[in-house]
Amino acid sequence: MLEVCNIDTFYGKIQALWGVSLRIDEAEIVALVGANGAGKTTLLNTISGLLCPASGSATFLDKRIDGLTPHYIAELGISHIPEGRRLFPVMSVRENLEMGAYTYHAWKRKEETLEEVYRVFPLLKEREGQLARTLSGGEQQMLAMGRGLMSRPRLCMFDEPSSGLAPRLVLEVFKVIKTLREQGITILLIEQNVKRTLEIADRAYVLENGRIVSEGKSSELLQNNHIKKAYLGL
Repeated sequence: MLEVCNIDTFYGKIQALWGVSLRIDEAEIVALVGANGAGKTTLLNTISGLLCPASGSATFLDKRIDGLTPHYIAELGISHIPEGRRLFPVMSVRENLEMGAYTYHAWKRKEETLEEVYRVFPLLKEREGQLARTLSGGEQQMLAMGRGLMSRPRLCMFDEPSSGLAPRLVLEVFKVIKTLREQGITILLIEQNVKRTLEIADRAYVLENGRIVSEGKSSELLQNNHIKKAYLGL
């Protein structure tokens, strides 16, 4: 579904990604593991068009997307749910969700998709007239995920979806991600809870200092001594 090949990305003159390559097959959950500052968010921003790579390529469903605008990439079927939720605080829950359906094809099926999102997150239905800024942290994360689904994506990229949440809500976030995969949505996941991420992911890539240093089945990486020491505290 997605193939990234030898991507180099810069912030001005500072290089953040060095020859990064990865692939994601349809209906997979693929994890991207790494410490803060490793380049994980930079890679997601490059895939979604917020950053333009200096070299390399990104192909989604056999179409080159590197260099395309973010709204066009969203129209193709990639949804990016960023770290920190990035909601519209003085808009209602429903208005925030509708903003996620701004692409042409998504807008035509907005009401249908809205009901699907409410089935996944029934609490949002109860809160649909409430301002986003008045929601709890967990409710805001549900809203951010729901807004990402409103574009009817084929691939969802999640950046730290459980950040700052209570343990009970963290479990709920992972449950939703597994449910989305069961519904046929492919997932690229960045998550601080490395152990739980590797437990639900099919495969994973380890990014360190802007370079992919390891990749493989998640079950194998869970047994890797470097992963245990660096990311699992074992």
